Amino acid sequence: MRIINIFLFILLTPHLVKSQEEPLSLESILQRIENNNLLLQTYGLKAEAYQQSAEAATGWMAPMVGAGTYMTPYPFQKLMDGRDKGSWMISAEQEIPNRKIQQSRKDYIASKGKAELATRRITWNNLRTTAKRAYHNWLISSQRIAVLMEDMDIMDMMKKIEEVRYPYNQSLLGNIYKIDALIEKNKNQIDMEQGVIEQSRALLNGLMNQPGNQFFTIDTHYIPQLHLLIPDTNLLAQNRGDIRRIDEDIRSMQLGIASLQSERKPGFKVKFDHMSGFSSMMPHTYSVMGMISIPIVPWTSKMYKSETRAMESNIKSLEIEKTAMLQEAQGMLFGMQFEIRSMQKKIDRLENKVIPAMQQSLDAYFLNYQENKLSINVVIDSWEDLNRQKMELLDDKLKLYQMIADYEKEWYK
Repeated sequence: MRIINIFLFILLTPHLVKSQEEPLSLESILQRIENNNLLLQTYGLKAEAYQQSAEAATGWMAPMVGAGTYMTPYPFQKLMDGRDKGSWMISAEQEIPNRKIQQSRKDYIASKGKAELATRRITWNNLRTTAKRAYHNWLISSQRIAVLMEDMDIMDMMKKIEEVRYPYNQSLLGNIYKIDALIEKNKNQIDMEQGVIEQSRALLNGLMNQPGNQFFTIDTHYIPQLHLLIPDTNLLAQNRGDIRRIDEDIRSMQLGIASLQSERKPGFKVKFDHMSGFSSMMPHTYSVMGMISIPIVPWTSKMYKSETRAMESNIKSLEIEKTAMLQEAQGMLFGMQFEIRSMQKKIDRLENKVIPAMQQSLDAYFLNYQENKLSINVVIDSWEDLNRQKMELLDDKLKLYQMIADYEKEWYK
């Protein structure tokens, strides 16, 4: 049996290792952040707390029970009769809340929980943008490293050619040193890009609530896609988290006004007293009393009216703020669309026209160099020009990807 287990372990180990090294797509990382991020979890707990507080608003106050004496004369008083001795009294009192007042207060408190969930949407959008930008940095850094590694191969080949030609006085020693310097420079750039990758990995691990040094890889073939839409204010109002938060705040204030209005409804209280006289001549007596509050008197209604006017002013202010935010977002999205289109055109020209032409030029120079018809300095200059264009292309791609992330953030802000 032990041999069988060992055999199965040997068979399954490669598959387990392969699954652990499976690159994480951006969507899977975002899903982990949404499920595991501790900051996002706090909003759900806050909303749940408000819901529990709302349920508590429908509860009744605890009854009041007391015991003491009733109509008991002070010491050294002259008593005319046994009935003047007074009585023991037991008292019970219960406040009966108005159901409509409780329901209005419950709805108002519960609405604050929905506002917390709307705030969670804003935080999630910010975290999602942060994760996308880190993923894009990692993606472009890995592509820069690939370009630099290709350059290393070219430089190694040129160095070998120079080393072969040098003994025959067909090359200069300075050329070999110059290529060595370029190789070391490339190594430094590779180390810098690797540092960016490690930094991005640590940031994404933190967002996913994982140890910062936990190893994983990403899909380096990923290309962000974007479908530009007409920034309609109605569509923005549905998608943006900050607008939803304002809507929830307005709704909460409206429910707050309704709760204040309900406070003008009367409340009730019932009281029962039982008296047992100190003298056997006195009968057992009781008292039942019902009470009702009168909240419409001027010295109390003034508070409701003032609070209501204050909330109505806040609602108007939020509605104006909402309109201004939608107009500002619409203008910003139009401007971002123009920038994205311009960057896409620039990248297309670099990728499909400029760089291929420069690559053909370098290939021609390198062929002449191999035939010893051209100085290595011309090849190096051509290679450096091509390298700068490739890096510029990757820089522009990173800018485009970050612009896409910011554009999506503005849509769902």
